[in-house]
Amino acid sequence: QPSIKFQGCKTKLFPLFNRKMEILEDQSATNGEPLLAHLSSFSWLPHTSNPPHQTPPPPRRSPDMKQLHKSPTHAPSPAHAPASKISKPARPGPRTWVGYLLREQRLLFVLLGALIATSFFLLRPYLFSLSASNPTERSPIFNFAAHSSDPRGVPAGFRPPPRRVVVTGGAGFVGSHLVDRLLEQGDSVIVVDNFFTGRKENVAHHLRNPRFELLRHDVVEPILLEVDRIYHLACPASPVHYKYNPIKTIKTNVMGTLNMLGLAKRIGARFLLTSTSEVYGDPLEHPQKETYWGHVNPIGVRSCYDEGKRTAETLTMDYHRGGGVAVRIARIFNTYGPRMCLDDGRVVSNFVAQALRKHPMTVYGDGKQTRSFQYVSDLVAGLMALMESEHIGPFNLGNPGEFTMLELAEVVKETIDPMSTIEFKPNTADDPHMRKPDITKAKQLLGWEPKVSLKEGLPLMVTDFRKRILDE
Repeated sequence: QPSIKFQGCKTKLFPLFNRKMEILEDQSATNGEPLLAHLSSFSWLPHTSNPPHQTPPPPRRSPDMKQLHKSPTHAPSPAHAPASKISKPARPGPRTWVGYLLREQRLLFVLLGALIATSFFLLRPYLFSLSASNPTERSPIFNFAAHSSDPRGVPAGFRPPPRRVVVTGGAGFVGSHLVDRLLEQGDSVIVVDNFFTGRKENVAHHLRNPRFELLRHDVVEPILLEVDRIYHLACPASPVHYKYNPIKTIKTNVMGTLNMLGLAKRIGARFLLTSTSEVYGDPLEHPQKETYWGHVNPIGVRSCYDEGKRTAETLTMDYHRGGGVAVRIARIFNTYGPRMCLDDGRVVSNFVAQALRKHPMTVYGDGKQTRSFQYVSDLVAGLMALMESEHIGPFNLGNPGEFTMLELAEVVKETIDPMSTIEFKPNTADDPHMRKPDITKAKQLLGWEPKVSLKEGLPLMVTDFRKRILDE
C-alpha cells in the first residue's frame, strides 16, 4: 500500500497525537512498512482494514512508544491488548452514609431537632430546681461562694459578666452615681425616672454612650423591659419632697414596687429594693440591727415614707416566698455627696447650702440628735455587692460613725467658713433622736464597710454645691 502522509492532520489541539504520529512516521521510514499498519493503536480513528489474506505482525515498540503506553494520558488501548479486569465498586464509607442522610433525610433531622429543643425547654425548670441550693433562684454555672474560702463568695479582682440593668430613679442623687459605676464595669443601663426629684443633668454625660438609655416614666404605671437586674430606687427620699405630696410618695412605694416586682417575676430578673433606716422609726434599740422591728408612728407626717418602705419590704419578701423572685433588700442610712438637691431638706445639704450662701445654719431642737453619715460612693459599692451576693437581706448600709447635729455644724464651718453662724428652731414632729446602723451583717456576709470619712467626703460635696450655687 502506498505510504500515507499525515502532515496536514497535525494540530496544536492534540500535542500527544502529534508526538505519536511523528514516532510512527519514523518507524515506517526505518522498517519500510506502510504507516497505515500502525494505525490500529488509534481505535478511535476510522481506518482501512487490512486484506484478509495478510495479517501484519504487531509493530515493535520503541522506548518512546513504551513510555507513551505507560503514560496515564495515552489514547485508548488497541484492540489486541488484553482486556483490563473490571474493578468492583468501592464500598460506601461513613462519609458517604452521612452525606446520604443529610441529603435524603432532612425532614427526619428537622423533627429530631425540634423534639430535642422542646424537651429541653419543658425540663429546664426541673433541672434548675434540682441543681440549685436555693429552689427559688437559679444557680450560676460556677458558684464562687461554694468554691472559695472568702466569706464574700467572689474572689478579689473578679468582674461579673456584662448585664442589662434597669435603675428606677436613676437620674436622682444616689441613682446617678450607681449608673456611673454600672456603666464603668461594662453593663448596659436603662434609667427610668419621672424627674420629680431627679435631674437630667445628673446623667447628661452618658447620653452619647451606646450602652445607656434614658426613659421618662413613672413606676406607678407598669412597664415592660428585658433586663437581668432591677435596682429599684424610685421614691422621694427627702422630708421636703415626701411631705409635699404624701399620697404620691406612698403610691410610689407600694404601686411602684409592685410593678417592678411583677416585671422581675415575668422576665426572671434579680430585684433589689432600696429601703431606708426610717423603717426603724424613732428606735428604742441603739445601734439598730436588721432584726429590730422598729418603733414607727403609722399616722405621723413622715409615715407616708416610713410605712411605705415597710410595705415595700413586705411585698418584696412575699414575691420571693410566693413567686420565686430573686430579691435583695438594702436599708440605707443618711447619705451625702455631689448631686444632692440644693433644697433637699436633709441636714447635710441644708448646712452646706446655708453656709455657702452666708445664711445661718438651722439646727432643730437642742442639736443633740445623732445621725450617721456615709459618702455616696460607699453606698453604691454596698448596693452592688448586695446585688451580686447570694444573700437576700435586709442589710444595713451606713457609716457607723455617729455625730450630733451640733458636731456636724462645726465640721461644716471648718470646711466652708469658720465665721458661719448657727440658728436654733423648734424640733419637727416625729424626728428620730438617734440613728446609727449596726453593719456587722454586711461586713461578714458582703465583705463591705464604708471607707470615706465625713472629713474626707464633705469637701467633695462642697465643691459640687459651690459650683451649682454660683451658677444660680
